[in-house]
Amino acid sequence: MSTDSASAPSPLNAGEPAGLGGVGGTITLVEGGTFCLSDRLGDIEPGKPQGLFFRDARVISRWELMIDGKRPEALSVLSPEAFAARFVLRRPPQQGRADSTLLVVRDRLVAEGMHELITLENMSREATAVVLELHVDADFVDLFAVKEGRTHGRRAEMTITDGELLLHDRADLSRGLALTSTVEPMVLPGTMIWRVVVPAGARWQTEITAQPAGAAQRPQTAGTPGERYRASDPVRKIAAWRATATDISADSGLLNQILRRTESDLGALQIHTDSGTNRPFVAAGAPWFMTLFGRDSLLTAWMSLPLETDLALGTLQQLAELQGQTIDPLVEEEPGRIMHEMRRGPSVGQVLGGNIYYGTVDATPLFVMLLAECLRWGADPASIATLLPAADAAISWITDFGDRDDDGFVEYVRATDRGLINQGWKDSFDGINDAAGHIAEAPIALAEVQGYVYAAFLARAELADQFDDPELAVRMRERADELRTKFAEQFWLPHYGWYAVALDGRKRQVDALTSNAAHCLWSGIATDEHAEILIRNLSRAEMDSGFGLRTLASDMGAYNPMSYHSGSIWPHDTAIAVAGLMRYQHVPGAVELAMRLSGGLLDAAAAFDGRLPELFCGFPRARFAAPVPYPTSCSPQAWASAAPLLLVRSFLGLDPDVPSKTLTVRPQVPPAWGCVRLSEFRLGDAVTVDLEVCGSAVTVTGLPEGWALITDEE
Repeated sequence: MSTDSASAPSPLNAGEPAGLGGVGGTITLVEGGTFCLSDRLGDIEPGKPQGLFFRDARVISRWELMIDGKRPEALSVLSPEAFAARFVLRRPPQQGRADSTLLVVRDRLVAEGMHELITLENMSREATAVVLELHVDADFVDLFAVKEGRTHGRRAEMTITDGELLLHDRADLSRGLALTSTVEPMVLPGTMIWRVVVPAGARWQTEITAQPAGAAQRPQTAGTPGERYRASDPVRKIAAWRATATDISADSGLLNQILRRTESDLGALQIHTDSGTNRPFVAAGAPWFMTLFGRDSLLTAWMSLPLETDLALGTLQQLAELQGQTIDPLVEEEPGRIMHEMRRGPSVGQVLGGNIYYGTVDATPLFVMLLAECLRWGADPASIATLLPAADAAISWITDFGDRDDDGFVEYVRATDRGLINQGWKDSFDGINDAAGHIAEAPIALAEVQGYVYAAFLARAELADQFDDPELAVRMRERADELRTKFAEQFWLPHYGWYAVALDGRKRQVDALTSNAAHCLWSGIATDEHAEILIRNLSRAEMDSGFGLRTLASDMGAYNPMSYHSGSIWPHDTAIAVAGLMRYQHVPGAVELAMRLSGGLLDAAAAFDGRLPELFCGFPRARFAAPVPYPTSCSPQAWASAAPLLLVRSFLGLDPDVPSKTLTVRPQVPPAWGCVRLSEFRLGDAVTVDLEVCGSAVTVTGLPEGWALITDEE
């Protein structure tokens, strides 16, 4: 037994803890490819979509704490980092008494398994006897089975060895979990029991470790719990991330809170390859997408460039290694195609056809776009050069496989009945529909995808300029110009004033007003004439909910504010719209709408304790004063976490060009932000600057001789 004074430190006292909101809801902790879903007591209840997940399989399906045979009562939940939480509880009051005198604290850390420090603190003037029970089970089922409720009540095979409780998958003994405790319990199959006496004014602690089979290493056991916390892999990893990332701050306390949460979540969502290169990439989001995703990881890396370029470069390198090489309809692989998602769970073949699935239409052009942008922001030119063959293969996929009917546009249609019906970012089965609400029929050419292809052609031209291939640069720019002309002719709806969301299988315009059209501003494919009319329509109350841009206007036939893609609000989508509006800031109304959308989105973030979820419902702000959560939204989710960084970049007008040694800053900062500062902003390996923007005034220190600072004042 460990009995300490009431002033003993807790490992989660490090840093300022952030609250996770009011009573009710699921608590999500994430670190790399491991994540935990629990209730606000810290319990994982059997039969619910909760658990500890490792490599896309659930390794804990039950984790329930009982105090004297009863569940404790919740007081609060705090989370200083995305991978750690403190559950503050109390023992239920004894019969005949109004108050409890026993505080129960569960400090949880997720890191290739789970570590939980349980503290009992006696507030009474006399010693108290406590029976502490932890009930544990595992079903080792696939992530998809948990998500879809197909678990069938499976239980683990349990054995007890030298005080350890060992759980194994009855169907595959290589899958298992070992439970140990620093204070030896009575161990029964599925239960660990401690019978303790906590003296008056004292505390008792035990630390429990849940280690999945195949995890990288056993946890450190020396030192105090606080020392072990500070020495843990997640804490060291987030410290290293912060040491290399740009520090972005503002006078606005709200924006600072959101940026701190962004930094923590992006650090926790990073996965490092186990191939020996240790390159980083970002997982798409918890709970259901803790893996590499083509589109999500690329867009998140793009948005995160103000922090650093290593994440973007690692993402590109990892995706290039997995780039399509052959034609395989089962997983929709095609030469040059960038993959959609990777999975490692036990049932992955039944869901995706294989552990890597390629059914996405937009990741391939986004790959080329990010490669050129990485070079501009200071990524190693030699590393970029090694990826040029992958970029060329991606361009070939766009022209040879993406354009399925040689009409100049990239379309998609799934190869088998197992694939995704819709393969753009709105990939729900009913995500693409017309103004009357009819679902579009494949093959489908999405508006935003044509914009990405346009930008990819220009990006490859820019790379050709940098690597001395002028003929390729000319060809790419010619293709971009041709596509922009064809797009204006065939996607613009002059009687409405916006771009069709798509062309369907019969080349008919799918005429709904959607947020997809705003992506056409971000990519630059929109003409100024069309942009001015489009911006007026995006400004309508039918699109601007007050908390962000709706995915579908409220006067369209399929509108449903509680749907996944037909009227909801996605923070990354709104941030891309803001970036597009600021690209066209010379067009009347663009800056005003951008500021209005970003203000609403940051207000929504405040309602979610600084962490923007994957999406939320699209009800008008005039109806509900706070954003209404979407029930199964991922949080943290990578591109939602990164969205505030894109807002900051867009309003700063921040556009470095390291090969040309220029730093462009053309600010239009919202007044509520006050001054915005970037400290230790890296421009390649050799240059680190500090940047401050106050209104229209731009101050840069550390810019070496030979570099040019370009502002509106010049």
